[in-house]
Amino acid sequence: MHCLRCGICCRETEMLLSKKDIERLEKKGYTRNFFVSFDTKGYAKLRNHRGYCVFYDAEKNRCRVRFDRPLGCRIYPVIYDETNGLTVDIICPNRKTLTDKQQVKRGKKVLQLLKTIDTEAKQRRVAKSILRHKNAYFNDNPRKFPSISF
Repeated sequence: MHCLRCGICCRETEMLLSKKDIERLEKKGYTRNFFVSFDTKGYAKLRNHRGYCVFYDAEKNRCRVRFDRPLGCRIYPVIYDETNGLTVDIICPNRKTLTDKQQVKRGKKVLQLLKTIDTEAKQRRVAKSILRHKNAYFNDNPRKFPSISF
């Protein structure tokens, strides 16, 4: 499949990111706060700016990080729909050029990616919960630690 660079899939994106995606983009010099937002369930998502993914250049109809883009963007237009499961996104104007073989291959990648992203989100939730409980404990139980002199 060849991308038309139309930007339809980049409009108001909700693309989930893995730790590897985040690290790869940080190595390119982008700060996490620029391109990532975390939802309340611990999922990392691409940020939008002026209605598009922060990396989409609407004037030039291109992705600024094409060669380093998130895996979900690479796999697109194969997506996982909560109702229909694995499917080809109907908003992609070039979706019919995707071969059956490509659909199967990308479908396997989507499922593996979602498994990874779910695990990472769960780890973030657990870490946040531990930190919240730890902070609550120390706020409720202030201690005086002995001073150490050398």
